[in-house]
Amino acid sequence: MPTAQTSTGKTATRRTKNDAIKLLTADHAKVKKMFKEFEKLSKKDDEEGKQELATQICQELMVHAQLEEEIFYPAAREAIEDEELMNEAVVEHNSAKELIAQVQSMGASDPMFDATVKVLGEYVNHHIEEEQNEIFPKVEKAKVDLEEIGAEIAQRKEELMEE
Repeated sequence: MPTAQTSTGKTATRRTKNDAIKLLTADHAKVKKMFKEFEKLSKKDDEEGKQELATQICQELMVHAQLEEEIFYPAAREAIEDEELMNEAVVEHNSAKELIAQVQSMGASDPMFDATVKVLGEYVNHHIEEEQNEIFPKVEKAKVDLEEIGAEIAQRKEELMEE
């Protein structure tokens, strides 16, 4: 990973756009924005728009979860040796997938649709906070090659989005 001298003379790691944590954080920001947009559509009672956006949210989340589970989590698990934290992240993914399946099985006219998407959003926000505040800093400290992992994530994401 590229390094640079800081003003204090210490070597700092420079983060590029292909850094794994930057890629995953960008996905987090994108899906958070989508949930906010869904909330706006709920107030307008736009069933078609809600259905379309919920489908996009579910696809983004499923791809993101697969990327983390296939590539990032194994590297993180090895690097930080915090079995409990990583197991919790996997359990959160599994619970989110159950909510995603519920959303996918509903139509926007279902009286529980908005509430289910909202709960999914709250759940995802909680998971994002834990990743960004606990897992990511530990992985950064462990000096993992985030560029290499990022390249794998970018390539795999491209493949998954084509499916």
